[in-house]
Amino acid sequence: MSESILSARNLSKVVSGAEGDLTILHPLSLDLQRGDSLAIVGTSGSGKSTLLGLLAGLDQPTSGEISLAGHELTQLDEDQRARVRAEHVGFVFQSFQLLDNLNALENVMLPLELEGRSDARLRALELLRRVGLEARLGHSPRQLSGGEQQRVAIARAFAAEPDILFADEPTGNLDTRTGEHISDLLFELNQERSTTLVLVTHDERLAHRCRRLVRLEAGHLVEQVEP
Repeated sequence: MSESILSARNLSKVVSGAEGDLTILHPLSLDLQRGDSLAIVGTSGSGKSTLLGLLAGLDQPTSGEISLAGHELTQLDEDQRARVRAEHVGFVFQSFQLLDNLNALENVMLPLELEGRSDARLRALELLRRVGLEARLGHSPRQLSGGEQQRVAIARAFAAEPDILFADEPTGNLDTRTGEHISDLLFELNQERSTTLVLVTHDERLAHRCRRLVRLEAGHLVEQVEP
């Protein structure tokens, strides 16, 4: 039986405003195994990014429990959650979030260097070759296309060999052809490295490539597809 890597129990998020409490996410539960893939879908404002942030330990729920790689996130403070993320989690964002003053190779090397890895350069080179950017190592983000920047971001996210990769609209800023290439790359690395994928996406084709799917409407779980 596969090893559970991420689980949520009765997870909810409520925020206080001038007009009273607003429920952003109504209670829901889910389980992911190592190597699984999950798509979180729904219209804008449905609670997708809120759920992603909670599962990744970037935010704390109002109620419920989250276990990530054996750590109960709801029992940890922010510094402790940051250490769990550094050890187990990778991120890919729609806006890429590359450092403009570093070239492609340096952007991928950076998280490895921060870990003190002696093989940072070799590991970064391997990953950039894997995503087809061996000819663009010395280029800054400004010199790269959107698809190339996203491939650098994916290489950086996989550099530390995370147990879970969270991706927020990873194809949202890309044309259809480039988006399909990025999708292929994510699932190839998911299968090769048994990295669990958690994707927020508006792209139904990308969503249905995942083994599992949750659909949100106004913070409610309205559909859950499991294998």
